[in-house]
Amino acid sequence: MGRGKIEIKRIENANNRVVTFSKRRNGLVKKAKEITVLCDAKVALIVFASNGKMTDYCCPSMDLGAMLDQYQKLSGKKLWDAKHENLSNEIDMIKKENDSLQLELRHLKGEDIQSLNLKNLMGIEHAIEHGLDKVRDHQMEFLMTKRRNEKMLVEENRQLSFQLQQQEMAIASNARGMMMRDQDGQFGYRVQPTQPNLQEKIMSLVID
Repeated sequence: MGRGKIEIKRIENANNRVVTFSKRRNGLVKKAKEITVLCDAKVALIVFASNGKMTDYCCPSMDLGAMLDQYQKLSGKKLWDAKHENLSNEIDMIKKENDSLQLELRHLKGEDIQSLNLKNLMGIEHAIEHGLDKVRDHQMEFLMTKRRNEKMLVEENRQLSFQLQQQEMAIASNARGMMMRDQDGQFGYRVQPTQPNLQEKIMSLVID
């Protein structure tokens, strides 16, 4: 018993609508893959669900961007405005510049130079020598700065050592003075004033 025909209209039941979408979407992707393999066709498929979720497929022999560009050329429909075209051209230019810089960097490393002519090789040699000169200049400047800093540190260390020595001598001198005063007080040593002897006293009386 075969299936009856389904009326093609919006499915009102939300659950049935989601299930039907999932099945039919998978069927579309499967058919797109089959026609790509069986017929050597270039196929691209983009499906948006009602919730905005996207499903896409593009044949392995061409990416989706190239497929859309070809569609635009053959159909005559403008997919991109002037602003987007300028942006796309700028991106392509940046990619080319990046590829060129990457190639130049490989050349400076000595890689992929077999295809270069004598003029290009001389230019690379000049660039390398110029770079080496700048590296040597920077290295010399770094060494001189390091030596100046070392001299400053040595002089600063000498001054600090001298100051420390002076402080240690002052502390030792103060300690000796305090020790002597403590000893004088302990043993009762007192400095007596000088008294005149007896003979000097008698002579003084006779003269008077």
